[in-house]
Amino acid sequence: MSEPADHEIESISAVTLTVSDLNVSVAFYEALGFQRHWGGPERGFVTYRVGGQYLNLAATAGVPPGDRTWGRVICYVRDVDAMHARALSAGFSPQSVPRDAEWGERYFHLRDPDGHELSFARSLAR
Repeated sequence: MSEPADHEIESISAVTLTVSDLNVSVAFYEALGFQRHWGGPERGFVTYRVGGQYLNLAATAGVPPGDRTWGRVICYVRDVDAMHARALSAGFSPQSVPRDAEWGERYFHLRDPDGHELSFARSLAR
């Protein structure tokens, strides 16, 4: 078996759902037993650990209707910069260059032909 390529998708790290009222959604998920890992309604974003993956909730309040999506799928890759280069070489237009985030991941976003958002990321702790 050969070594995986730097741009190989290793796993789905998280799914992000957009919600209209983050306070109501947080109350719902926490009443079901989801344990908050990061964020809160005051940040506009909440992360719950679900096994080895995450469920994120993102508030749509204040986001212009044309910029709203159903959410995002976050895929882990070995090398975020190599995946970004692959996307560019395929003629795609990522929404940003790779960057390090305060929550401990390096990532960039890319929309598929139907507008679904994909995020390619890697934990900075690895």
